[in-house]
Amino acid sequence: MGQPLQGLLVIALEQAVAAPYCSSRLADAGARVIKVERAEGDFARAYDHVADGESAYFVWLNRGKESICLDIKDPRDRDLLQRMLLEADVFIQNLAPGSAARAGFDSARLRERNPRLITVDISGYGESGAYREMKAYDLLVQCETGLASITGAPGEAGRVGVSVCDIACGMYAHAGVLEALLERARTGCGKGLAVSLFDAMADWMTVPLLHQDYAGEAPQRLGLNHPSIAPYGAYTCKGGEQVVISIQNGREWENFCEQVLWLPDLAEAPDYRTNVDRCSNRAALDREIAAVFSTLSRPELVQRLLSARVAFGAVNSVADLARHPQLRRAPVLTPSGTISTVAPPVIAAGDDTPLRPVPALGEHSDLLRREFGGHG
Repeated sequence: MGQPLQGLLVIALEQAVAAPYCSSRLADAGARVIKVERAEGDFARAYDHVADGESAYFVWLNRGKESICLDIKDPRDRDLLQRMLLEADVFIQNLAPGSAARAGFDSARLRERNPRLITVDISGYGESGAYREMKAYDLLVQCETGLASITGAPGEAGRVGVSVCDIACGMYAHAGVLEALLERARTGCGKGLAVSLFDAMADWMTVPLLHQDYAGEAPQRLGLNHPSIAPYGAYTCKGGEQVVISIQNGREWENFCEQVLWLPDLAEAPDYRTNVDRCSNRAALDREIAAVFSTLSRPELVQRLLSARVAFGAVNSVADLARHPQLRRAPVLTPSGTISTVAPPVIAAGDDTPLRPVPALGEHSDLLRREFGGHG
C-alpha cells in the first residue's frame, strides 16, 4: 500500500519555518512537494551549519521535497510556476505580505484557473486588520500575543525556547489542508485557507486570556510551576537535584500526602483541600513539600512517587534528551551526509517508510523545467 497522500502535488513558495513545517508533514505522508526557492535559497538554509554543515532548521523542515530555483519576477519563470500550479493539488506560500499577489499568484485567481486547487496563505497577522502589512517572526509574535508575559521566572519575561508560533501556525495549516482535501473529495472543489502566526498563538493563549477577561488578572510567571494547578512544578531534593511533580485531582492529592509526604492529615487541611485552595496558599504548601523533600535523596523520592502512582519527571537538559531512552530517531540524507534526526511523532501501524532526503538548493531545477515545459 502507498502512503496516504501519494499522488498529490504540492507547490510551496516558502521560507523560514511555518510554511515549510506544513509542507514537510505533507511530504512525510507521501505527497510530492516541490519547494520553490530564490537563487540564494530559503534563508533558513543559512540559519546555522550545525547539522554536519547544514542548517538544523532546514534539515528538520525540508526532507522529502524537490527544490527548484525560480525568479518569480522573470516572466518565463513566472509562467513556469503558473503551469505547475495548473497541475497542483495544494499551493502554500508565506512570502512577505502582498508579495505573492503582486507577482501574479493571488490565491483566488489561482483557484479560478484550477478549481481543484487548495491554496494556503500563511502570514504573520492575517489578511485584514491594522497589522496585516507588518512583518512577523516568532519572537515578535510571542511578545505581541502576551506569551512572553506569562513565560519565565517572576522577575523577567521569557521567550519559549523553540519557535512555537511558527510551529503552531504550520500545524494548523497542515490540519486545514487535510480537512480541505476531505472536503474536495466530496465536492470536487478546492478551497482558500489563510493561517497566521498571531491567530495560531492567540488560540494557544485562550486559557490565560479567559483568566484576564473573567478573573481580571492573567496567570503570573512562576518559572517551573504551573500557574493554576498546585502542586505542579519543580521541587528540590536532598543533594540539590530537582524533581517535577504533578497533582491533577483529589485522589492524587490524597495519595501524595499519605504515601509521599507521609502527612495524611494534610490532605484534608482547610488551606489545601481543593486545587483552588492549594493555589491560593501556594507559598505555604511549597514550604510543607520542601520540608519533606529536602530530607529525601532523589532515588528515595522517586521510589515514593512510583509507589503512590504520582506523576513526576526530571528537569532534563538537551544533552539529557539526546540520551533519553524514549527518544526515537531516524536517519535522513542531506547534501552533506546522513543526519540522525527525531523520528516523526505519529506512528502509523505497518508503515516503516524511511524519511526522504533533504534537497540541495536547486537540485531538481533542470528536471522540473523539462517536466513542466520551462526554459533550460
